[in-house]
Amino acid sequence: MLLPDLLAISPFTQPVRGRVALPGSKSITNRALLLGALSDQEITLERALFSEDTELMCTALRQLGFTVTTDPSAHTISVAGLGGAIPVRQADLFVGLAGTAARFLTALCAAASSGVYRLDGVPQMRRRPMKPLIDALRALGADIRCTGEEGYFPLEVHARGLVGGAVELDASESSQLLSALLMVAPLAQRDVHITLRGTVRQAYVEMTARVMAAFTVGQRGRVTWPDPHTLAVAAGQPPYHRPSGVYAIEPDASAASYFLTLPLVTGGQLSLEGAQDARCGLQGDTEFADVVRGIGAEVRPTTGGLTVDFRTGASRRAVTARNFKAISDTFLTLAALAPLLSGPTRITGIAHTRKQETDRVAGMARELTRLGQRVIEAEDSLEIHPQALRSGETVETYHDHRFAMSFGVLGCHDLHGDGRPWLTIRDPGCCAKTFPHFFDLLETLRRTSLTL
Repeated sequence: MLLPDLLAISPFTQPVRGRVALPGSKSITNRALLLGALSDQEITLERALFSEDTELMCTALRQLGFTVTTDPSAHTISVAGLGGAIPVRQADLFVGLAGTAARFLTALCAAASSGVYRLDGVPQMRRRPMKPLIDALRALGADIRCTGEEGYFPLEVHARGLVGGAVELDASESSQLLSALLMVAPLAQRDVHITLRGTVRQAYVEMTARVMAAFTVGQRGRVTWPDPHTLAVAAGQPPYHRPSGVYAIEPDASAASYFLTLPLVTGGQLSLEGAQDARCGLQGDTEFADVVRGIGAEVRPTTGGLTVDFRTGASRRAVTARNFKAISDTFLTLAALAPLLSGPTRITGIAHTRKQETDRVAGMARELTRLGQRVIEAEDSLEIHPQALRSGETVETYHDHRFAMSFGVLGCHDLHGDGRPWLTIRDPGCCAKTFPHFFDLLETLRRTSLTL
């Protein structure tokens, strides 16, 4: 449905019941799109995500001359790879606010043998970290010119290929910086050795390495760790090939977090089709299932996914100390739930999220305070002390999909006990970035719960 600028959330008056088909992972879809373009064959992605971020990636690949065929009804995307070559020698690419597309496309263009490529995005994208990737690509031989502020978008790539060799990279602000470099490293003339500076979200690095391995035959294009602070990638073309020509995308673990917490808000039971438990699958955010267990829900693997149960009226335990560095896309899910928990919740490891779609730490503190909560904000943490929720407030989303979805779940709480909406979301359409039908699905579940 077409969402209004202001969306009042209708609370659940009965415990939730039903099944949820989750969208494909954004992180994996965009990685597979890049690797498909670098393959020496046509690759078909099954269960792919169709969202604003992945559409931006597909559009950019088409502008670079790749044949990209999409079938939203079948959830498939096919991309015809050309073994590392980019057909078009000049292009203007727009990435919106898609960090994955911005970093991946910058690296792809820098690895091309020739061509001039200009990349830009919305004003918020011009404030997102790019400098460590730009500097690393330059050290490997790339000619990248920042046409605005140094180290940020917009930029112009004068492609001449990558020489390879040793390089240092600080990916503490975003693991995407490292992932982008890893995926194009096999196109370099020599093997690439990356020495890490600072900390990095290990789960996303491992995800990238495992997706790369799924597109390789032999050792070319595989990631190894000579020591805990160094990654090595063997060069060689064509770098990527998948014998089956098909790659299946996992359901999005970050998106699963909203429906793992919904029964904690409404009571009831949900089955999440294809969802992975902690330490399963490619995505680190599967660990959020353990957070939900700690609060008091039962989360159990079932055939084809996960089932989450929470008895109406049971205690919701506070999360007294949890480091979200590795799974920070889900910290907003917990923070929005915190007003319903039995005591103060403390979330740490989130300083890097101040440089994502918006300053997520400050934004979450501001919106929870607006709803009557006592919040202690530090550079790397939030401490949320539950207070009586304030009714009639409009939550700002800052054009950030995770604000919209996290507070959308909180709004399902029947604050007044009679189903009256008490929380309004501004710009709910921003969830199109990764989950276009999120609010449709939420409303379907609410209506279904009334009939069971």
